[in-house]
Amino acid sequence: MKLALLLLIAYLLGAIPNGVWIGKGFFHTDIRKAGSGNIGTTNTYRVLGPIAGTAVLILDLAKGTVATLLPVWFLNFHLSQHSPMLLLFGFMAILGHTVSIFDHFKGGKAVATSAGMLLAYNPLLFVIAATCFVSLIYLTSMVSLASMVSFTIITILCFVIQDWYLSALAVCLTIFVFWRHRTNLTRIMNGTENMVSFGLGNKRRQRQNQNRN
Repeated sequence: MKLALLLLIAYLLGAIPNGVWIGKGFFHTDIRKAGSGNIGTTNTYRVLGPIAGTAVLILDLAKGTVATLLPVWFLNFHLSQHSPMLLLFGFMAILGHTVSIFDHFKGGKAVATSAGMLLAYNPLLFVIAATCFVSLIYLTSMVSLASMVSFTIITILCFVIQDWYLSALAVCLTIFVFWRHRTNLTRIMNGTENMVSFGLGNKRRQRQNQNRN
């Protein structure tokens, strides 16, 4: 009963739609009806600005981290064991984030909450993932591409370190992330993907537009 209750709590933590609630509560804006319509960090930055976007990023990360640590705090599991139980709780938060009871069973693309789970489960892999993500955003100016490539790299590393439970989950999450970014993939191939306002990719596109004019 305690395990079931804690798993439900993990799901409900993940299901909190931070972007929606911050948008409505502080900006009187429903980000689901603006920008890309996504409730995650990137669209929050685009629609509500950097303060709101940063808040959503931190809170979505925290959902995954806190949920993953629930069995450590309440069921006497140890982080050093890299127990699959931690991954189960992290997965419940990711499930909540992507199929939220508070958002008509819709949700985000699972990137930040998955990273939060990784932060609790394997901090070194989180640092590698964050480094890859930030570097790729600088190189491409595309959050979508940075997300997909970073998930792919971490999945490969999971196999390298032979953490089979994490590897299995990473494969599933990477497939899901690619599927949720399928429209982004089409725009990337067409050269029309949205870019952040910094980085080498954005500068390159600006030069191309100037040359056309």
